[in-house]
Amino acid sequence: MTTKFTLDHEYIRVEGTIGIVGITPYAQEALGDIVFVELPSVGKVLKKGDEAAVVESVKAASEIYAPVAGTVTKVNEALTGEPGLINANPETAGWIYKIAIADAGELDALLDDAAYADLTK
Repeated sequence: MTTKFTLDHEYIRVEGTIGIVGITPYAQEALGDIVFVELPSVGKVLKKGDEAAVVESVKAASEIYAPVAGTVTKVNEALTGEPGLINANPETAGWIYKIAIADAGELDALLDDAAYADLTK
């Protein structure tokens, strides 16, 4: 299992041909308390960089962009009733959607753990 990061503070955890997408703990801390999540539709086809979801906090609304191209295969329905799951644990219970990765080569352009750590220093 590999995790990559975008410059916009999304993560994608790759499990085979599926990517699990959410926001990083760094982004969650910057946003503050999450009060609403607008999830993408299952079956939605995204290009890399497309707006996939929206996370609203007490501070601001923030678009969540697709880190790679693909098709949304599943969304985290639990966030509809409990958006605070992102605050509690953005990388496990607070994932936002899963995407069938169209081009695994796009992952190479994303940041690895070390590069993301440098970005958020």
